[in-house]
Parts: sequence; structure tokens; C-alpha cells
Amino acid sequence: MSDIKLSPEELEEMLDNAARRGAKEALRSIGLLDDDAAKDIIEMRNLIEAWRDTRKSIRSTIVKMTTVGVLTFIAGAVWMTMGK
Repeated sequence: MSDIKLSPEELEEMLDNAARRGAKEALRSIGLLDDDAAKDIIEMRNLIEAWRDTRKSIRSTIVKMTTVGVLTFIAGAVWMTMGK
């Protein structure tokens, strides 16, 4: 087995090159290595933000509907007891 001697700078350069190649391959595998990648990421962030806003709106609507239902039930019960 041969003894290969690398300086810390050479080792760091090799690791940097390997990391860059790995990152490029990872981006290529998910389709984010082209010129439109930045636009695609911004679009995905906008979609995620819209989804979060939609979830908040749905929760708020459910709480409002539940509150109106409970108050309607209470009002109906009061009306029925006052009618006797």
C-alpha cells in the first residue's frame, strides 16, 4: 500500500470539490440545477406560505362556526324555556 501524503490545504480542497459535486448532483436529481431554480424555490416558498395561511383561515372558520352553533343552541334553549 502506498503512502500518500496530503497537506491540510490539499485535503481541504479535495473535500470542497467532493462536497460541490455532491451538492450539484443532489440539486440535479431534484431538478433545481437549471437557471430557473431560484424562481422555482421562490414559487415553492410562496405555495408553502399560502398553505399556512389557508390552514389558519380554516381553523379560524371552524372556531367561528362552532361559536355560532353553540350560541344558536343557547339562544334556542332560552327561547324554548321562555315560551313555556
